[in-house]
Amino acid sequence: MTHHSHALNTETPASPGLDGIIVATTRLSEVRGKEGHLILAGRAIEDLAGFVSFEEGVRHLWKETALPAGPTLFRDLAAARQAAWTAIPAMAALRSRSPILLLQTGLAGIQVPDVLHPAIAMTAAFPVLVAAAARLAEGQQPIPPDPGLGSAHDFLRMLDGTTPPMWKVEALNRYLVTIIDHGLNASTFAARVIASTQAGFQDAVIGGLAALKGPLHGGAPGPVLDMLDAIGTSGHPKQWIEAELAAGHRLMGFGHRIYRARDPRADVLKEGVRRLPKTERLALAEVVETAALAALRNRKPDRPLETNVEFYTAILLDGIGLERTLFTPVFAMGRVAGWCAHAAEQQAEGKLIRPKSLYAGPSPCGNDRNGTRASGMTGNESIS
Repeated sequence: MTHHSHALNTETPASPGLDGIIVATTRLSEVRGKEGHLILAGRAIEDLAGFVSFEEGVRHLWKETALPAGPTLFRDLAAARQAAWTAIPAMAALRSRSPILLLQTGLAGIQVPDVLHPAIAMTAAFPVLVAAAARLAEGQQPIPPDPGLGSAHDFLRMLDGTTPPMWKVEALNRYLVTIIDHGLNASTFAARVIASTQAGFQDAVIGGLAALKGPLHGGAPGPVLDMLDAIGTSGHPKQWIEAELAAGHRLMGFGHRIYRARDPRADVLKEGVRRLPKTERLALAEVVETAALAALRNRKPDRPLETNVEFYTAILLDGIGLERTLFTPVFAMGRVAGWCAHAAEQQAEGKLIRPKSLYAGPSPCGNDRNGTRASGMTGNESIS
């Protein structure tokens, strides 16, 4: 039988990447890309990050959902960190040096007690499992959690076995609140899709983590340090940047798909970086940012390319002593609260996410009068 290809149906054009398509109504966060604003449950991110702990940030976000956000949340998260410790043997048995793979294994192995809400269990698990994954990857024994500490404080203690200085705790709290939620990014959308099937919070979180580890999403901050290493070795920041742009290469940490003004999270984290002890790396980062922004404005005056969150994420996390292999897991440590909030919101709506697609492949002659058709559910069709 002869087959023919059909042109796309121009009456309902596809939107690659779902650009401009609204697929959910949320009370959690709003990204105003043109103005450079991020609203988190009614408050600007600049008014939260650096002023509240991660636990307080979680309470602020979750109060817009059916998730437990009462005054006992700090205590409940601390208790849930102890429950997460039961997943450590499965991680240790894996014998892997990949923190992400170890983290995924730990999340899948958690047995959530009936007395714990699964969103609390998942959110509390990350500090324990990320610290354990880091130590296991280095051939060290994990350190049990301390229920008397906050999440950021306990994570840093479990990471190296020492009491962290408060400037490190404050910097990490600032970071975790800054990235707790950010609209329908790839990992959050993945979590909402999974939640829409009425799968559990554990499944939604594991799916969100799988999406986050891609280099176009949570894997982006690490290469910023690679860039700084290369620039520092060259000894000529301006010339290095000009050569990279002339070769058509991207400068890591600049530009954003959504923001057409400066990423507000970059300013929040830059303020956090200013509070860190001064190092040569921090001084170099300031020089590179100034030179990069000037070069980008000169080469692309009609395209707004500003510093994004990845640039100062890399500087801040490096400044508190985290290895770059932990950047994505620590990103997830903050974003998991957002995944859980979106999962709760989606499940409350009770609607399966099932978008349409445009078929552009071959079709039997005579069977399709209208050319390519949009594929999706109608009437009594299967939900599969």
